[in-house]
Amino acid sequence: MDQDARLQAARQRMVQDQLIRRGIRSQPVLEAMLHVPRERFVQTLDPEEAYSDQALPIECGQTISQPYMVALMTEALSLSGKERVLEVGTGSGYQTAILARLAAEVVSLERHAELSVRAKQVLAELGCRNVELVVGDGTLGWPARAPYDRILVTAGAACVPQPLWEQLAEGGILVIPVDCGDGQILERITKRSGRAVREALTGCRFVPLVAGMPPVPDA
Repeated sequence: MDQDARLQAARQRMVQDQLIRRGIRSQPVLEAMLHVPRERFVQTLDPEEAYSDQALPIECGQTISQPYMVALMTEALSLSGKERVLEVGTGSGYQTAILARLAAEVVSLERHAELSVRAKQVLAELGCRNVELVVGDGTLGWPARAPYDRILVTAGAACVPQPLWEQLAEGGILVIPVDCGDGQILERITKRSGRAVREALTGCRFVPLVAGMPPVPDA
């Protein structure tokens, strides 16, 4: 079996064993996870390791989320294909690529320019044309393209940053890991008449959502 066939088989095992068996039911989400080549977004000696049931380290002290968590967060957005989505935390760009297959537009914010540049290259190579990558402070959102029908935050926060809430359209959905004691809870929050209707989805562990921008490294 050549490498392409092995990687396709690894994607199929990931979808069956890590997603379907854990309750992911959205067919569009499963199809997206089956077709996006996760190995392109993570640097490992063995490309099949990209499909392991765990988060993996990437540059700048960040991580690429566990496949199940990517699928769960995406499913929680209830995308129909017509939405404008704001993603806070581009990271490797893998979650961005999944969203790009399921939404009309994706605006993705990343505070680390190095990660944004690399993600932009990979996404372009994969033909993702409905994505705008922005280097900026994720806690401030990106008001230039607001309002957003959906907002996905891929870092843990003590609460929803007010700018993100203000940029969420009425009836929109925000999915975010929220700190709770010694852990985090993944929450789905729907904006109804300006008020937050919350639903706890699962316990989780994400890198912290950090305000501000990292220092520019010396040349």
